[in-house]
Order: sequence, then C-alpha cells, then structure tokens
Amino acid sequence: MRLARTLALGVLMASALAFTARAEIVAGHDYVVLNPAQPTTAEGKVEVIEFFWYGCPHCYELHPHLKRWLQQKPQDVQFRYVPAVARDSWVPGAKIFYALEALGELNRLNDQVYDAIHLDQIDLNNEQVLLDWVAKRGIDRQKFIDAYNSFAVQAKVAQARKMTRDYQIRGVPTLVVDGKYLTSGTYAGSVQGAVAVMDQLVKKARQERAQRR
Repeated sequence: MRLARTLALGVLMASALAFTARAEIVAGHDYVVLNPAQPTTAEGKVEVIEFFWYGCPHCYELHPHLKRWLQQKPQDVQFRYVPAVARDSWVPGAKIFYALEALGELNRLNDQVYDAIHLDQIDLNNEQVLLDWVAKRGIDRQKFIDAYNSFAVQAKVAQARKMTRDYQIRGVPTLVVDGKYLTSGTYAGSVQGAVAVMDQLVKKARQERAQRR
C-alpha cells in the first residue's frame, strides 16, 4: 500500500513538473505569429476570433470547451466567431451562420446546427433539407430563405472568405488573439490545449497593450 501511494505521488509530481515546464508557451510550437498582423475591431479590448466550419469534427469537439471558457471570459476580451471559407463547399455553412444571426436565432440554434450535422448526420448543405430543418425549429421558411440569399449575408460571406485568406487560415478550428497570435489543436496538441494556449495569449496581448500606454 505504501509503495502504491509512493508511486502515485511520483506520478503526480511528474505531472506537476511537466505542467510547470509547459506553462511558458513558445512561438512556433504552441502558436505562430501572424505576419502581417491583422486589424482588430475590438476597441480597447483584446480580440479573440475562432475560425470554424460547421462540418469540421474538430470544431465540434472544441465547441463545448470554448463555450465553457466564454462563460468566464475576462471583461477586457471581445470574442467573435468567423465561419471560415477556405473552399466553396464551406459557403453554405457560412450562409447558415449569418442567416441565423440576421434573424436573431444564432444563440438559440448554433449548437443545434452542430448536432444536426455531427450527431444526426443531416446534410444541411442541401438547401431543401436545410429549409425543412429550420422550419421544424419554428423559423418561418420564407424569412429564412430571404435572409440566406440576402445581399447582406452574401457580403458577410465574402468578408469571411477574405479574412480566411488574410489570416492565413490553413485549417479549422483556429483561434486568433489580437489579430497577431494564432493557435489550434495542431499546435497545442489537443483542442483543450488550444483553449489553454489561447488563454495565455490573451494575457500576453494584455501585457503588450499595457506596455504601449
């Protein structure tokens, strides 16, 4: 019994030492620095963006971890989702996101879009299937069609496509802090690790802002 406790203590100490050793995030390993940096829209705050695609299983895996982080997000952080448009097949997902946003339904249905695709295997890229799906959730079919095909939504999709290119997004999900620091599960080792690295990058960006004052 004593030997077991000693071994368990050793494992805990090794884990603690490993955590301490990895507490300092490293450029090129845990994150990369965007060059050139991109302008932010968060006046006086640290901006965090998640580039995502509804069809991405890793985005679906990250989503609940990110939501938990957002529940205790620092007040000096402004967060926003941007649907990545890396290829034409991602356009329908971006249009769904911005159409729901335009109708004031994004907060209610964002999680359900993910579940429909990944749990229920519903092809929301098929517009007829999509229209049936939104109608079952209480959205007027014609109002959704009008929003989905509106100039405003098309303009936002075009902007999202441009941002995907300007931010040099190579895959999703990708988290960008203050327009210049980029991380993901690929860099951090896991989606949970990406959230932890993002949190450290927020602190880094906050310190840099303070030094410029």
